[in-house]
Amino acid sequence: QVQLVESGGGSVQAGGSLRLGCAASGDTRRLDCMAWFRQAPGKEREGVAAINNDGTTVYADSVKDRFTISRDNAKTLSLHMNMLIAEDTAMYYCAADTSCLGPKEWLLLNSNYAQWGQGTQVIVSS
Repeated sequence: QVQLVESGGGSVQAGGSLRLGCAASGDTRRLDCMAWFRQAPGKEREGVAAINNDGTTVYADSVKDRFTISRDNAKTLSLHMNMLIAEDTAMYYCAADTSCLGPKEWLLLNSNYAQWGQGTQVIVSS
C-alpha cells in the first residue's frame, strides 16, 4: 500500500508561480508512473502532467510551457507552475501506480492510477 500526501497549494495572483509537492510513503519500490490531476468546481478531474520511471513526461495542452513535472526518486514528485491563470484554480491531486502500460498519453487518464492523495487547493486570482 502506498500513501500520497500533497503540499504547497495556496493563493496566488495571476502571473505568479507555485510549487506543489507530493511525498509517497509505504511500499514505494514498485511505483511506476506518477502524475498530477486537478478538479475545478463543477468540472471533471483532468490530467495535468505525468512522468514514468524512465523519465518520460506528458502534459495537458492547457499547461504546456507553463508547468514542469519532476521526480527526484520514487518517493518525491513535484509540479512547478508558472504564469498561473485563473483557469488553473482547482484542487490538485497526486496519483501513482505500479503498472503504467500503453502510449504516454494514457498517463493522463484517471483510470490508470490506483493510488491518490487527498489533494491541495490552488487559487489563482485575476
